[in-house]
Amino acid sequence: MKQQVHWLLGLVLVALATLSQAEPFTPSPATPAQLQAIREGGYVLFIRHGPTDTSQPDQVPVDLDDCSTQRPLSDAGRDIMRDVAHQFHLADIPFSEVYSSPMCRACQTAAIIFGDDGYRVDPNLMYVAALTSSEKQPIIARTLELLSTPVEPGSNRILVAHGPNMVEVMEYFPVEGTLVIIRPHADGSGFDYVASIEPGHWAHLLKTAD
Repeated sequence: MKQQVHWLLGLVLVALATLSQAEPFTPSPATPAQLQAIREGGYVLFIRHGPTDTSQPDQVPVDLDDCSTQRPLSDAGRDIMRDVAHQFHLADIPFSEVYSSPMCRACQTAAIIFGDDGYRVDPNLMYVAALTSSEKQPIIARTLELLSTPVEPGSNRILVAHGPNMVEVMEYFPVEGTLVIIRPHADGSGFDYVASIEPGHWAHLLKTAD
């Protein structure tokens, strides 16, 4: 009996040591070749909302119809996302579907990049950080569905949502305003991370791609 206990304890210690040695997710800056690939379509582009004003945190519970109860984009964040919007359209990236979280900061970001009527609000892209495990489940499921469903060549699917949502599906917390390039599996069974374009990376990427 003591041997079994020692054996189980050993397994637990090995597992804990492995977890403690796990390296954090390291994003890869997109290359000109990857930019050309998304110009040809077939990808999902996840955009985390722009930089926010942390002096105004989300209230609990948040009122989705009242932006004053939510953490908004900062003035600098709006400027940054206007520049991202300019670079995105300059890059000539095709898209047909744009889905946004119902949170104001995500809708504001989507409107800056795609126009007030250029996106569709999806309640199941809601910010998950303040939710219970059971409340998160439909959001995680919808996010996985949108990331994994194949996209026809010649276009891309756009999601505008939140950093914690990406943590739930791939343990990656992108900086605000980052575009994450995802390649869905052909059979819809999952997806692969390709690369990221952080706000300050756009100008260099476009310059080197020309």
